Amino acid sequence: MFSMVDCYADMGQIGQDCPVREYNMDDLELDQVTKVISYHPRFLDHFLKTQNFIMNGDGPLPYDYRYYLAIIAAARHQCPYLVKMYEKEFINQGGNPEWLNGLDFIPPKLRAIYDINKILAHRPWLLRKEHIESLTRGKNSWSLSEVVHAMVLLSHFHSLSSFVFSCGLTQKLDGLSSPKLKSPPTASLHNNSLPAAIGNGAFQKLKFPPSSILAQPSATVEVLMERMKVLSQKQDECSEAELSNRFKNVEMQTAELPAAATASPAEIPPVISHYIEDPNFQYQDFARRGAENIPNTFRIQDYSWDDHGYSLVNDLYEDVGTLLDQRFRCAYNLTYFTMGGVKNVDTSKFRRAIWNYIQCIYGIRHDDYDYGEVNQLLDRPLKMFIKTACCFPERITTKDYDSILVELQDSEKVHVNLMVMEARNQAELLYALREIMRYRT
Repeated sequence: MFSMVDCYADMGQIGQDCPVREYNMDDLELDQVTKVISYHPRFLDHFLKTQNFIMNGDGPLPYDYRYYLAIIAAARHQCPYLVKMYEKEFINQGGNPEWLNGLDFIPPKLRAIYDINKILAHRPWLLRKEHIESLTRGKNSWSLSEVVHAMVLLSHFHSLSSFVFSCGLTQKLDGLSSPKLKSPPTASLHNNSLPAAIGNGAFQKLKFPPSSILAQPSATVEVLMERMKVLSQKQDECSEAELSNRFKNVEMQTAELPAAATASPAEIPPVISHYIEDPNFQYQDFARRGAENIPNTFRIQDYSWDDHGYSLVNDLYEDVGTLLDQRFRCAYNLTYFTMGGVKNVDTSKFRRAIWNYIQCIYGIRHDDYDYGEVNQLLDRPLKMFIKTACCFPERITTKDYDSILVELQDSEKVHVNLMVMEARNQAELLYALREIMRYRT
């Protein structure tokens, strides 16, 4: 699954045998977040291609709209680092400086999409075709192509905010703390040498304050590998009813799982508060016991990325579907067959459990998947971390990053966070594209 084999010294020049050839790191002024993504150069290639295309390539939206959408998307998760970065880019693209005074200073057309930004960021299952219809009618109407471009941008920066926080980068970038996360060290591209695993298995030596996500030790890599092996050898098949019950069980457990720092959230930073309307609108568990009007499960067999979303997004915003598809597939399939320094490990079960659990948090069910594997492979601390990273990323601290999966290498933990980013990104897009399809029909 993971390794440092593909990383560069000090984020420097790409090695001769590296799979990424289009980007010379010495010629790119990489921001801190992109440097962390470069732990995985194959994924970085797809990430940079997609981000460059949606921000600077051919597309229906004007450039000032694109950069302003990035700002308000990052602001929903209170991510000052991304907000500040794209404020600068907005000005560099010739954007009107008055817009940076807040939502009251932007054109009515741009203001009209804010509710969709809010819904996509926190409760995408509430999106309806009527939201699409309201945008495409009236004096300041959007074309469907513009709507799709906006949806792609918003979901990209919501999920990128999750990545920034889940890697513990925000405190580092704000000068509040110094996480253990380091630049990728020198690694041979020829002899597949690997650095020592983090933590040396010393779970019993770790002590965390009550505010940390981890209140108990995680399963060791050795235990996790044994569980993956047993599941891979399992032959019996579950009935459709049993598969459905196991999904509902995981969904209900997730609803009862607290996110990190469940106390009152910190006050919104003044530097971004003017971009946020209705700050109390946040993620809400829809499968909690006793809840009324629980939304229907989003079943992948009824609307999937492969069979429906990909073709629709490509039809309305040419080429972006292909870029997104390559990016999703890379994040899902990325593996170096290592875990915590152990080689020749088939991590496909672990990776699939993480991906499907993330989408389960958003009410999406993969009908052919046995969600019993989630409880076998993802323990409570990891589930809490993933749920917080997806739904309340602004609550994650550097300590939380340091506390989770302590036997894994930094590159491996970054890989988990890449899957959080991409599985969440795809989940938002599935809800958005399904409603666009319903609107068109």
